[in-house]
Amino acid sequence: MSTDWDLTEIYPSFEDSSFLSDVEELKKKIEDFKVFETRIHSLLAVDGLEEYIQKLSDFSALTSRLGSYVSLTLSVDTTNAEALKYSDIIEGMLTNIVEPMTKIEKWIADIEDLDACIQSSSLLQTHEFFIKEIVAMDRYSLSAKEENIIANMRNTGSNAWAKLKDQLISTHKVKVDDKELPLTMVLNMAYDEDKEVRKKAYEAEIASYKSIEQGVAACLNGIKGEVLTECALRGYASPLERTLISSRMSQETLEVMLEAIEESLPAFRNYLKAKAAHLGYSNGLPFYELYAPVVDADMKFDYEKGSAFVVNQFRTFSSHLASFADEAIHKSWIDVYPKAGKVGGAFCSNLHFIKQSRFLLNYGDSFNDVVTLAHELGHGFHGECLKEQTELNADYPMPIAETASTFSETIIKKAAIKEAGRDEALAILETEISGCTQVIVDIYSRFLFEKHLFEERAVSALSVERIKTLMTDAQKSAYGDGLDENYLHPYMWTWKPHYYYADSNFYNFPYAFGLLLAKGLYAKYKEEGPGFAEKYEQFLAYTGKATLEDVAMSIGINLKDKAFWKTSLQTIIEDIEEFKELIKDAH
Repeated sequence: MSTDWDLTEIYPSFEDSSFLSDVEELKKKIEDFKVFETRIHSLLAVDGLEEYIQKLSDFSALTSRLGSYVSLTLSVDTTNAEALKYSDIIEGMLTNIVEPMTKIEKWIADIEDLDACIQSSSLLQTHEFFIKEIVAMDRYSLSAKEENIIANMRNTGSNAWAKLKDQLISTHKVKVDDKELPLTMVLNMAYDEDKEVRKKAYEAEIASYKSIEQGVAACLNGIKGEVLTECALRGYASPLERTLISSRMSQETLEVMLEAIEESLPAFRNYLKAKAAHLGYSNGLPFYELYAPVVDADMKFDYEKGSAFVVNQFRTFSSHLASFADEAIHKSWIDVYPKAGKVGGAFCSNLHFIKQSRFLLNYGDSFNDVVTLAHELGHGFHGECLKEQTELNADYPMPIAETASTFSETIIKKAAIKEAGRDEALAILETEISGCTQVIVDIYSRFLFEKHLFEERAVSALSVERIKTLMTDAQKSAYGDGLDENYLHPYMWTWKPHYYYADSNFYNFPYAFGLLLAKGLYAKYKEEGPGFAEKYEQFLAYTGKATLEDVAMSIGINLKDKAFWKTSLQTIIEDIEEFKELIKDAH
C-alpha cells in the first residue's frame, strides 16, 4: 500500500499533452464566455440561462481539474517550480473571466419573470437554488471593470501573501536537541508519551518562530487588510457577515450556537483541570500537555493498523462508507507522512470531475492520527454522496463541510471504546474529549482572535507583539483557568492555514457547527438504527442546493433552536463527567 498519493488520474505531469491542452482549452473557454456575454441579451431568457448553466458546468469542471492538480502538487512540495509557474499562469488567466461573468450574472439578476423561466426547463429547475443565489448576491457585486481590477490585484495581493506564508511555514525548521526538524514533525511531538519530549518540543517550537514571525505577520496583515477593503467596497457590514452569507447560514443560528458554547465552557475547563491534576499540575494545564496521554495504554497505531481500524469501524455504520475508505487507502488517494516541503495539518480535496478524492495527512502513529484519518475520509464520503449531483450542485458551504468529517470521527471513537479494555477505553474517551475541546474551546478562541484581529486591522496594521497578545488574550477568554497562563501559545496564528484564506474568513466556527451537528446526527442514528445510514447519505447529497437551516430541517433538526445545540453539547459534558470518574482510578 503506497503512502504517497497518486495524482496521475488528474494529469500525468505538467509536461503531459493532456495538461497542456487543457491549459489551452481554458483559454478558449474564457474567450467563449466573452463572446457569449455579448450575445446573451439577444437570447430568450430560458435559452440564455440554459446555455449559461451548461457552459459554466464545463468551465467549473475544467478549472477544478487544473486548479486541483496545481494546488495538490504544491501541498506536498511548496517549492515545485512548475506548479508555482502554472499557479500564476492559471490565476492570471482566470482574471479574464471575471468581467464577462459579472455582466452575465447581472443579466440573470435582471430577468423579470425568473420563476416562470425556471419552471419551464428541467435543467433550470435542477439548478434553481444556484440561480437564485446569483440573484441574491447581485447586491454585493461591483461593476464588471471593478471586479476585473480586484481579481487582477488579488494575484499580487492575497494570493501572493498566502503562497509566501506557505513557503515560510513548510520550509521552517525547528531546532530540537541540535537537530533541525520540519515543523510538522515537531508538532507531532505534542502526542509523545514522554513529558520532557512534549515540553522540549513546545519550547523549541515557540522559540523557532522568531526567525519567521515578521514575514508571517506581514502575510496576515496583507491578507486581512485586503479582505476589509473588498468587504467595504461590496457593501458587507463586516467580513463575518460575508462569511455567513457565503455559508448559507443565518446570524441567528451563529448567535444561538455561540451562546450555547459560552455556557458550556466551565465544563470543558473542569476537564482540563482534572487532566492537569492527574498529570501533576496545580495551576491548570500547560499548553504543551493538551494532547498528553493520561494512561499508559498501548495506543500506537502505525498507518497499516490505523487504516484497517478505521475501515472496520466504518463498517459498523455502513458498508458503503467502509468500502469508500478502503478504496481511498488502497488506491493511493492519501499522502500519509510528514516530509520537507509539505504543508502542515490535514485536508481532503474532493475531485468531483473524476468522482474521487485526495487526502493529505501528516501521520504520526498516535490514535489522534487515526481520528484525523477518519475525519478526512468523512469529507471524502461527503463528496462520494454528491457524485451523482451536477457540477454546480456539488459545492457546499464551509460549516456543513465539517459535519460529515466529525460524524465519521464519532463512529470510530464510539465503536473503539466499546471494544477496548479499561485503560484503552479511558485513552480513547480522553482523545474524544480532547478533540471536542479543540473544536469547541480552541475554535471559540480562534473566533475571538479573528474577530478582534479584523477590528484592529481596520484601523492599522498590527505588530507581531500585538498579534501575539490578541492570540493569548483569546486563549485566556476561552480556556479560562483550564490552562496555565504561563504556558499558552502566542504563535498559533502562524501555521494555522485558515487565517490566510482571503475567500474564507472565520474558518473556525464551522468546525464547532460541524461537531455539534454531527453529535445531533449521531444521536438520531443511535435512536433509529441501521436504517439511518440511507437518510444520512440523502442529507449529504442535499447540502449543495439549500441553506444550512433547510438542509438540517430535511433531517428534522432546527438550527435556530438553542436547545438543539445544548443537547449536542450535553453529550460531550456527559463524556467529561465519565472521564472525571475514570481518571480518579487511573495510574
